[in-house]
Amino acid sequence: MEFGIFHSGHVLRQDNPDAQRKAEHARLMDEAAVAVTGDRNGFKYSWFTEHHFLEEYSHLSASEVFMAFVAGQTARIHLGSGIFNLTPPVNQPARVAERVAMLDHLSEGRFEFGTGRGSSSTEFMGFGIPDGDTTREMHDEALPEILRMWRETPYSYDGKWFSMPERNVLPKPYTVPHPPLWIACGSPSTFEKAGRMGMGALCFSMGPPETLAPLVAAYKTAVAQCEEPIGEYVNDNIACVSRLFCFEDGDRAREVASMAGSGYFQSLVLHWLDSIPKPPGVPEWPELIPEPTPEEVRKATRRGVLVAGDPEECAASVQQYVDIGCDQIIFGIVGNSLPADVGIESMETFGEHVIPRFDTDPVHRTTRQREAAR
Repeated sequence: MEFGIFHSGHVLRQDNPDAQRKAEHARLMDEAAVAVTGDRNGFKYSWFTEHHFLEEYSHLSASEVFMAFVAGQTARIHLGSGIFNLTPPVNQPARVAERVAMLDHLSEGRFEFGTGRGSSSTEFMGFGIPDGDTTREMHDEALPEILRMWRETPYSYDGKWFSMPERNVLPKPYTVPHPPLWIACGSPSTFEKAGRMGMGALCFSMGPPETLAPLVAAYKTAVAQCEEPIGEYVNDNIACVSRLFCFEDGDRAREVASMAGSGYFQSLVLHWLDSIPKPPGVPEWPELIPEPTPEEVRKATRRGVLVAGDPEECAASVQQYVDIGCDQIIFGIVGNSLPADVGIESMETFGEHVIPRFDTDPVHRTTRQREAAR
C-alpha cells in the first residue's frame, strides 16, 4: 500500500474581495506546505485537481502552474494531475502534451498523468460543451492523440473534436516511454474501462471499503487481462480517496475531525459535481450534510469511511483498504476548514507510525511497473 495527498484548493467564502484574495493565497500556500510535508514523511504522491468556476469547493484552476511550483520544493514525491481535463475546449490536446512533458522534465521523471473529462456541468457548459456525453467523446478522442504527439515527429490529425496541421509537439517527455497513465473513475463501467486500457484508476467514488470492493475487483479483473494497453505499458494501480486525522491521542483526532468542516466540504462536492450520483439520504443543496460527532467519527473509522484516531486505529482503517486490493490511499488534508499546521501534524504522525507498516518498498509502484515493462 502506498499513500498520497489530494490537493483541491478549497477556499471558504469571505466577506469582501480583499479578504477573498488573501484567503485564496493562504490556501494555495497551505497546499504547497502540505505537499512538502508529504515529501518528507513517506507519502509518495501528491495529486492536484483541475477545476473551474466552482466557488469555495476548488480554486485550483491552473494546476500545471502549481505543480511546477511544488516540484521545485520537493525531491521524491510524485506529482500527479488529478485530473487534467482532456476536452479540447478546456485544454487543447497539444497544450496538454506540452504541459505534461514540461512537468515531467522539471520534476525529473516524477510526474503522473491523470486524465479525465470533468464532472460538473458548471465547468463543461462554461466552456461551451453542451452535455456530459460529449465530454466522454472528446476525452476518448484526445487521449490516444496525446500519446501519438509524444511518439511522432512530425504529427498531424484531422478529427471530430480537434485537428492539427503537421507539427512537431515539443518537448517530448523526460520519462521513457512516457509518464504513468491514470484515468478518473466513478461508475462501475469506468473501472472496467480503465483496466481494459491498462491505465491506473483514480477512484473518486464515496463510501466504505466494503462498497468499493466490487469496483476494485472489476478493475483488477480487467487490468489482469489487458494485452494491448493504450500506453506503452500497463499501470496496474487503483487509488481510493479518504480523509486523514491521525494524532497520538485518538480522542483529540476525533475531536479535530468533528470540527474540520468535512460535512460542508462534502456538501460542496455533491452540489458542484452533479455527474456523481448522490448517496441515499443526502440533503439537497443548500441544506448541508451535518458535521459528525466524535462518536460518529469513531464509527466511521471502524468502517473505513475515513482514517481518524491514534496510529493503531488509523492502521486498522488502512488495513480495510489493503484487504479489498487497493494499491494507494489518497488523503484530503486541507479539503475542509482544517488549519494547515494541524493537518501537517496529522501527516507527520501518520508518516512516522503508520506508513512504514504498509509501504516497505522505497521505489514507487508506477516506477517499478515502467521499469519492468522496459
